[in-house]
Amino acid sequence: MPAYAVAGGTAASGETYAFAVKLGIGDGKRSCSGALVDKQWVLTAAGCFADDPKSPKVTEGAPKWKTSVTVGRTDLSGSAGTVADVTQVVPYPGRDVVMAQLAKPVSGITPVTLASASPAQGEELKVIGFGRTATEWVPDKLHAAAFTVDAVQDGTLEITGKSAAVCQGDTGGPALRESGGRVELVAVNSVSWQGGCLGTAPTETRTGAVDARVDDLGAWVQQVRYRPVFAAAPWEKATHIASGYFTGGSAGGTRHMDMIVRWNDAEVTLYQGSDDKDPRHPFAAEYQLAEPPKPPKTSIWQHAKQITGASFGGGTDGLVVRWGDGELTQYTHVDAKGFHGEKQLAKAKNTLWPHATQITAGRYSTDQQRDDLLVTWDDGRVTLHPDLDTNGVADKAQKVIVNKNTTWPHATHISAGEFTGKKTMDLLVRWSDGEATIYPGVDTAGFHGESQLFKPKTDWDDATVVNAGAFVGNERIHDVLVRRENGALSIYPGLSPETKPREVKIVG
Repeated sequence: MPAYAVAGGTAASGETYAFAVKLGIGDGKRSCSGALVDKQWVLTAAGCFADDPKSPKVTEGAPKWKTSVTVGRTDLSGSAGTVADVTQVVPYPGRDVVMAQLAKPVSGITPVTLASASPAQGEELKVIGFGRTATEWVPDKLHAAAFTVDAVQDGTLEITGKSAAVCQGDTGGPALRESGGRVELVAVNSVSWQGGCLGTAPTETRTGAVDARVDDLGAWVQQVRYRPVFAAAPWEKATHIASGYFTGGSAGGTRHMDMIVRWNDAEVTLYQGSDDKDPRHPFAAEYQLAEPPKPPKTSIWQHAKQITGASFGGGTDGLVVRWGDGELTQYTHVDAKGFHGEKQLAKAKNTLWPHATQITAGRYSTDQQRDDLLVTWDDGRVTLHPDLDTNGVADKAQKVIVNKNTTWPHATHISAGEFTGKKTMDLLVRWSDGEATIYPGVDTAGFHGESQLFKPKTDWDDATVVNAGAFVGNERIHDVLVRRENGALSIYPGLSPETKPREVKIVG
């Protein structure tokens, strides 16, 4: 039976449960309860927005019916709190759970914390909701009651009210763990027998309910609530992008690659990869690695000319930076706390490296690390510096891939990737006229053919920053992120010269 409020419960404290939400759906068509889990997101039941609440299938996007929420007002006859419309819903696949985004952030109300420990059989939970009681059809006040956990399954929770039942209007209402003054969200109401609720047959005495667990959805909730934050960044100011596993994860794992962005004000941001297979949402959190300097102060990151992610083994991936004075620096490991294991590969004010134009690190030798540095130069040369961590950029280890010429000075972006399935990595090049080319299986012997991805002055004519990474599938580095002149951000998942490129817009 569809879950519908807490009959037999008592009126709840506004201060303790200020995060409680009442949802009005379709101009009175439905009423549900929920919980504020972020200043702009509510967690509730997917069935509230489904055509058939008994089969809670919901499509991501704007809700089918106009929906408004009231939060911070446990007594609906008052005027406290905030009223806001729901702009989009994001369902969790296979579970009666949905995140609802509000049109504006809520201020002055602390969102409830998601539980991280699973509920246990026999544990007591507090269930709250705005639904019917035993005597009221549309109560003004939030009600709360104690329930006992009967059984814990994968994704669901069976509970029984000690002297209350979940009633109509309580769908999506929170089931809370209260301990030591701390309140945590464990589950949301899904289905109920509604024994004792007004309108239920007197012969129905069962007070059991089934809730949808959320204690194991912390990572998903974080990913969803981070979406508008990521989209709001000033992407037209992103000047350099590098990819790698800086915050955890690895090839073949669930968490995708992270991304480091250097902005035109010298701020440096680390974007943590998500485990969402949807290419529209490749990142889940962000960390500031370097602040923008406040005049008259300066930052070394004002002088970064190129950056590339690399792997040197023994922990998180690292970063290679070429500076304006020609210095070349290896940061052996980068994480959310900053840059570690700094190593100078080329001294400042040298006469060689100021002539480098582009750099990218990949797996271009027998070593399985992505620590082989490929460099383009202003005279058209292309060089490969294998095993950077061991050899550095010493001349004796350098391999000349292309001699001086008039073509390669037009390479405006290069990025190492795995687009063709060769033993070594490929090289993706975006040229000054917008043409994009893949050179498969680059190694110390040089290039072995080429494939054209985009013709000149077509799809990538306005591409300003291009970088390859494992942002979607995570099996290999074959997703390409492109920042365009107007600040729009797109991703090309699973890019291959054998198939037609597919663009997915993630910002703009």
